[in-house]
Amino acid sequence: MFGNFLFSAVAFIVALGLLISIHEYGHFWVARRVGVKVLKFSVGFGKAIWSRRGKVDGTEYAIGAIPLGGYVKMLDEREGEVDPEEASSAFNRKSVWQRIAVVLAGPMANFLLAIVIYWIVMMMGISGVAPLIGDVSSGSAAETAGFEYEDRIVSIETTPTPSWSDARIALLKHALSTDKPDQRDIVFEVETAAGELAQRRLAIDTRTFLKGEADVVGALGFEQWWPRVPAIIGGLQPDGAALEAGLEVGDRVISADGTPVDTWRDWVLLVRASPEKTLALEVERQDQILPIALTPRNRDNGNGEVIGFVGAWETLSFEEAQKARVKVSYPPLESFVKGIQRTWEMSVLTLRMLKKLVIGQASLENISGPISIAQFAGQSASVGIDHYLNFIALISISLAVLNLLPIPMLDGGHLLFYSYEVVFRRPLPERAQLLGQQIGILLLASLMALAFYNDIWRLLQ
Repeated sequence: MFGNFLFSAVAFIVALGLLISIHEYGHFWVARRVGVKVLKFSVGFGKAIWSRRGKVDGTEYAIGAIPLGGYVKMLDEREGEVDPEEASSAFNRKSVWQRIAVVLAGPMANFLLAIVIYWIVMMMGISGVAPLIGDVSSGSAAETAGFEYEDRIVSIETTPTPSWSDARIALLKHALSTDKPDQRDIVFEVETAAGELAQRRLAIDTRTFLKGEADVVGALGFEQWWPRVPAIIGGLQPDGAALEAGLEVGDRVISADGTPVDTWRDWVLLVRASPEKTLALEVERQDQILPIALTPRNRDNGNGEVIGFVGAWETLSFEEAQKARVKVSYPPLESFVKGIQRTWEMSVLTLRMLKKLVIGQASLENISGPISIAQFAGQSASVGIDHYLNFIALISISLAVLNLLPIPMLDGGHLLFYSYEVVFRRPLPERAQLLGQQIGILLLASLMALAFYNDIWRLLQ
């Protein structure tokens, strides 16, 4: 438990440190290019745990104790006295277009980072799960649409879906492309188990994607593919609960607490739902039916949820397991183009979700704070470097989009003030700017409080 927490914390701090550094360096680099003197470049807030002063430029470079942001402090006559000899290097003395360039540079640096990361990941290849349909729920929209076991999703509304990750993004993209929170049809092209191409027209309720639920695919009526293999023990962990209970390799689990167990997947779901709960098993061993009491142990699934674990695995062959695995990669030039496309798609999706949050169509449960993000960082890093880089790119895009919102205290708020100056050819009155900043602080504090509340609520569930 503590090991998972520590791993997630380190993964989170590394990712956040990189994103903040890139963002602030964007401001820093452009500020220097337009002749603004930079007094301090800090990653993190609060008391500096490390700092040094540049010998050439005199800029103080620091790492703050609170790693939830950063800042670039520039020479500015509005914040104190400035030596007349350095007045031309003050930020407030620069033209409005130069100030806009400095403010805009931070979010642009985050967009550029996302493009570069996606480019690298798509060249090296990212591992994933093949978009194969598993069991289809009886009476669901998926069954009505004609989905069948082992259908492979080839595309959604002409968007290629080489993996489940791509399929989820495509689903979200097309579900959020309308402002009407009601039912709409989405066309899937699938390859059937017989190798034939077919179309499935799935009627979905777009509100399914706005409720903050984790399993939107399951809500549509189908599951990810899982091979239908019997619940036969293929191997046992030496110190696991299954071995201690008396299970042996070759045993076939028939039922648990009177519930029939037809496939290995049934068995896995039953065990995961029963941490520290004693299960009365019926096991077939060499044509005999044996009663066995088994108590799954607690295990953190890395998502703040405790599941049952017994230390046993199935007889699934390597070939069957590989059927569900894919690795998606592209040539360098195509990877670069797709990196730009993915950055654009995720930026638009973020904006659409924010819009639906503002107008009340999306649940506030969709808002996540540092705790949830840290958990996602740990999960992605544990899967592999490709998934961890993908996570960093996604958070980089979110950081850029959020910073561009027209909220005072954010980069977008400053751009709003400068836009006023461009239109009316005079700065926004200081009193109005001060009022805007106070409103911005209130909005950001409220948003942070809601994010922490959601994080804590998820942990308690």
